[in-house]
Amino acid sequence: MNTGFKQFLLRGNVIDLAVAVVIGGAFGTVVSALVKDLLTPLLAAMGGQPDFSALAFTINGSRFAYGDFINAILSFFIISGVIYFLIVLPMNTLIARSKTESPASSNFRQCPECLSKIPLEAQRCSFCTSQISRISKVNTGT
Repeated sequence: MNTGFKQFLLRGNVIDLAVAVVIGGAFGTVVSALVKDLLTPLLAAMGGQPDFSALAFTINGSRFAYGDFINAILSFFIISGVIYFLIVLPMNTLIARSKTESPASSNFRQCPECLSKIPLEAQRCSFCTSQISRISKVNTGT
């Protein structure tokens, strides 16, 4: 059991995930500080209120601090925007670019038996070892 757990922890995925969570938490803290200490006072200065976190109302002795909620919403939108424009959008562009057929892939065709990619000049599939006749590019497959 100890060996299996050790292998699980040392896999790259778990370590990458742990690093991402730590960096994400630190990034969230930085953005929250940016919103609370810089953006909110700047926006509040235009509206006459010096600090959103001071905004609150009281009902039957219960204090509702809706200013902190406004700060949290601003932080969320900033973090979401940064993640989308700096991570998601470039990754989608990279994936779309890699899906386009490269010139090298035109030198391959599909094996009629196992449907794996094989070179055009191959007489035998290297995956299923079936005999293949040399035909010019019939089915390139992607």
